[in-house]
Amino acid sequence: MIVRPAEVDDLSAILAIYNHAVLNSTATADEEPQPLAQRLAWWQVHERENMPIFVAEIDGEVVGWSSLSRFHPRVAYRFTAEDSIYIAEEYRGRGIGRALLSPLMARAQTLGLHAVVALITADNAASIALHQRFGFEPVGHLPQVLRKFGRWLDLAILQRTFTGGEGDPPAVA
Repeated sequence: MIVRPAEVDDLSAILAIYNHAVLNSTATADEEPQPLAQRLAWWQVHERENMPIFVAEIDGEVVGWSSLSRFHPRVAYRFTAEDSIYIAEEYRGRGIGRALLSPLMARAQTLGLHAVVALITADNAASIALHQRFGFEPVGHLPQVLRKFGRWLDLAILQRTFTGGEGDPPAVA
């Protein structure tokens, strides 16, 4: 397995993994698959804001991805990001999430972020456990705030806070 910064040519694979999650899981609150143009706009925002996207490759195939995104557009939130991790269904349980979260946390520190927040449906025990292994702590629980597949879902909020040395992340254009 190789974990590397994503390239624009990876967008189709990133989109396929994401859209599979949209249609088959509660890992995202989206209910409709995204078109490639929407994912390209997402990519461009990440490039403009210097926010990382990583992919995991096995035998030349992208099997997972991770990213940091601005947590909120208001300027006082500039030291906080939200992470995302998606793994192709047939590759889950192989340590790919750990391999993708590690460089993401290193990059968060390099960017001078103070906190990374994970918003995870509370029934996603694997994602919660993964984040806790990386120092994320539960900081909130919002009952029944999502409705997907005909059922109400709770949202778990986890956060990792970095101490000392935080600088100002690059300005948002």
